[in-house]
Amino acid sequence: MAGNSFGDLFRISTFGESHGKAIGVILDGCPPNIAIDEEFIQSELDKRKPGQSKITTQRKESDTAQILSGVFEGKSTGTPIAILIPNEDQRSKDYSHIKDIFRPSHADYTYHMKYGHRDYRGGGRSSARETAARVAAGAIAKSFLKQHGIEIFAHVSGVGKIESPNLDTKDLNALLDLRESNIARCADPATAKEMIEYIDAVRKSGDTVGGRISTIIRNVPVGLGEPVFDKLHADLAKAMMSINAVHGFEYGSGFAGSELLGSQHNDLFISDEHDINQTKTHTNFSGGIQGGISNGMDITFKTAFKPVATIMRDQQTIDSNGNEATVQGKGRHDPCVVSRAVIIVEAMAALVIADHLLKQSSYKNVR
Repeated sequence: MAGNSFGDLFRISTFGESHGKAIGVILDGCPPNIAIDEEFIQSELDKRKPGQSKITTQRKESDTAQILSGVFEGKSTGTPIAILIPNEDQRSKDYSHIKDIFRPSHADYTYHMKYGHRDYRGGGRSSARETAARVAAGAIAKSFLKQHGIEIFAHVSGVGKIESPNLDTKDLNALLDLRESNIARCADPATAKEMIEYIDAVRKSGDTVGGRISTIIRNVPVGLGEPVFDKLHADLAKAMMSINAVHGFEYGSGFAGSELLGSQHNDLFISDEHDINQTKTHTNFSGGIQGGISNGMDITFKTAFKPVATIMRDQQTIDSNGNEATVQGKGRHDPCVVSRAVIIVEAMAALVIADHLLKQSSYKNVR
């Protein structure tokens, strides 16, 4: 199976299945002497792990990360970092009823047709459980970016038709505190309350709902990204679209920008006679990226997640022989994934920026 690695210089390869013995990641390309805080890695994993609240799956996993290599005396050595996360609460019997049945909007049919053999227990490799490995690697990427003053913040900005107002983005730490004060992980408390009530009602009805996550990346230097195929926003889009259930990505003004005139949309420069490296723009419709390259402004984007495909209602489908069948969701599933996906979005963003930061440093080394 191809497609298990991500990144060029700061590169990860993940492994494992939802109901296997463990999942994990190998991170290659992390520079040496980066402080590796195992407590921080664990705190990031705790934000993604199942069983957090009434609006998430009730599967119980500690998601305890075990660093096997690449770290000595609390710092990276420059060699591959291997992290193992054991699975602890598998209930494979919950999936025996779908062994030969294709669940609507799941990867069951496509996996069966592509490989001729699939792990039906929780979706196997296609399960969102794989993303825990990305979060562990993303925590290390965040530590690397922290040394360069780069900050990443994401929060749940929408659930169903509920939308959070635009945030005051002056202090990301203050927004982080607000986000972590509620189980919806929305930085606007009033909207969070509405979201929680709605998701819980959807859960009780046996259904699911989608949502949106907004992200800010701050203090990114000018020059990250390439002008053609490796545009920074294109790599961010690929990263986000690789996350389970993501169906949409937009940066800066996004789709709304297509409704504006050029005279309304252009980001006019603010002159800085003392340091051109500190140049800013009056507006940020570009979302911090112009021509595929970071311009020093905040990078902003939004990621849309579809409703979870497993619902606790009867649905018509077919089996592996093409016969009509009926399937009902069983087991433990999220009624809405976005509260747990916030940290996955941050992790993937950190991996992209870390990779491009190393690429940009290679330009400086050859000049």
